[in-house]
Amino acid sequence: MSTAVPLRQRRSDKRPVWEEPPSAATTTGKSAALALVVAVVLVPLWIIVVTSFSTQAAVNRAGGLVIWPDGLTVSAYREMLADPTVRTAVLVSLGITLVGTAVSIAVSVLCAYGLSRARSYGHRPILTLLVITMFVSGGLIPTFLVVTGLGGYGRYWALILPSAVSVFNILVLRSFYAGTSAELIDAAQMDGAGDWRTLWSVVLPTSRAVTAVITLFYAVGYWNAFFNVMLYMPTESQKWPLQYVLLTYVNRGNGLPGSVNSGFGNAHAETAPLSLQMAVVVLTLVPLLVVYPFMQKHFRTGVLTGAIKG
Repeated sequence: MSTAVPLRQRRSDKRPVWEEPPSAATTTGKSAALALVVAVVLVPLWIIVVTSFSTQAAVNRAGGLVIWPDGLTVSAYREMLADPTVRTAVLVSLGITLVGTAVSIAVSVLCAYGLSRARSYGHRPILTLLVITMFVSGGLIPTFLVVTGLGGYGRYWALILPSAVSVFNILVLRSFYAGTSAELIDAAQMDGAGDWRTLWSVVLPTSRAVTAVITLFYAVGYWNAFFNVMLYMPTESQKWPLQYVLLTYVNRGNGLPGSVNSGFGNAHAETAPLSLQMAVVVLTLVPLLVVYPFMQKHFRTGVLTGAIKG
């Protein structure tokens, strides 16, 4: 008696390609690609850090950026932190980041929660208008005229309010809030909770991951922002955030106000101008490098989960 398995059944028993164990060549290729990506990220960061700690002689011997440590010194950081403009810029950047992030996340959470409730008044027209603004805007000149017409020129709020809300972030939050368990919301409402109580006690605690990720997005955006400073505060150096100080010093070739190195050609200065540039870059990166490891765990359960819900 024949025990041969039919061809169709043998094909159906075979696992899909993506469930098969990877071959040695595939594993090697993936490892090489990952190593290349890590190198592309870490090597420039290494060069920036090493150059920031290098002396003028080491920079001269390297002909520019220093790859291998040679004559390390902290004079660039000492000179940078001794400059009152840099110290003020750090405080300004921290203030703008904290206040701007608080305003942005408050508006985004409230807007997203309202749009996620199917019975909320006018949520579909409002959602349509928000989506339209992602593709159509008034432009730079009308925005500048509106902000300056409202008295924003030279004011800190002009660095926050014009870019306070991201429609993309609102849509991500709305998608996540719409997937909140209806049973939890119904139970809260049966206990007498209103919309504010439901948002605070039910929706936000069950969506901490996506809220943390969106908060990080806003914070990074404010910390790295400099374009609004060029528009609304181009001459008031005592009000500049750290990113605009970096832009002025690195890209335009100007020395830091009050610095002994006011140019780029002084080969006999104690602190190399290039090292001072890299020290300012490192200073702007430190807060992000400190915060990201603690927020990394929220990315998968935050943005990715919220993006596929609803």
